[in-house]
Amino acid sequence: MSIQIGAITDEFSPDIAVAIEAMRELGMKGAELRMVNGKNIIDLTDAELDAALAVVHGAGLQVIAIASPLLKCTLPDAPPIDERFQQDVFAAKHTFEDQPKLAKRAFEIAKRSGAKIVRVFSYWRVMDPPAVFERVVDALQDLSDRAGEHGLTIGIENEHACNIATAHDTARVLAAVDHENLKVVWDPANAYISGEEPFPTGYHVLESRRIAHIHAKDCKLDGHKPVWGPLGEGDVDWKGQFAALKQDGYNGYIHLETHWAGPGGNKLEGSKICGRNLKNMVG
Repeated sequence: MSIQIGAITDEFSPDIAVAIEAMRELGMKGAELRMVNGKNIIDLTDAELDAALAVVHGAGLQVIAIASPLLKCTLPDAPPIDERFQQDVFAAKHTFEDQPKLAKRAFEIAKRSGAKIVRVFSYWRVMDPPAVFERVVDALQDLSDRAGEHGLTIGIENEHACNIATAHDTARVLAAVDHENLKVVWDPANAYISGEEPFPTGYHVLESRRIAHIHAKDCKLDGHKPVWGPLGEGDVDWKGQFAALKQDGYNGYIHLETHWAGPGGNKLEGSKICGRNLKNMVG
């Protein structure tokens, strides 16, 4: 199997039908569900989820991952939050206490949709991330154990607003949780915002066999603030990254996570532009 492309649907449009049609036209085969019609995936009813799945499957696309907000919350009794980074919640307003029920629901949604990957995080980033490392490890170990019971993979995304932000952070947590059901959702742009050169430096500290999924977006930096733009026109060496993935035998999906507002604020058109760029670069 060669590298396939797809996208987080709400990057094209909150309307799942509009998003999926644009993705289909770009030749995308994979869909990742995060928000559907203004609701976070974790908060959809079974009926709402089934309606969305009918649109995805009806267009011949497959749900590859559930972009859940698991562990995207404040960890109690921890150092102060690092306020430099914007905390994107995508309509999810859940607390630390909600995490067990969120995990249960995420696994249900994954099984209902056919997704094999449940994306998770590492709690909102604190001023002293090493102070909470063991608590992050414990949470990921527990989720991985539970995912194993369902035949699912936990994908820890390196996220600049969370405690596991770079490839180096990710490598440490993967070494600490050497679990076949824990892999990484590698996001080079997030690593870049966190101060790491994502490629080649960051990528080469990760074990390629532990990369389950990849998010593609691009930006330049204004201080710690990302300035999003068309994929392939920012500071991330995406051409080098894609070439290395092919050389290393990566055969998973690369999903567009545009973030760019698009020309004149037209997000749908922006995602189409980025989608075409992604398709051309992956080949």
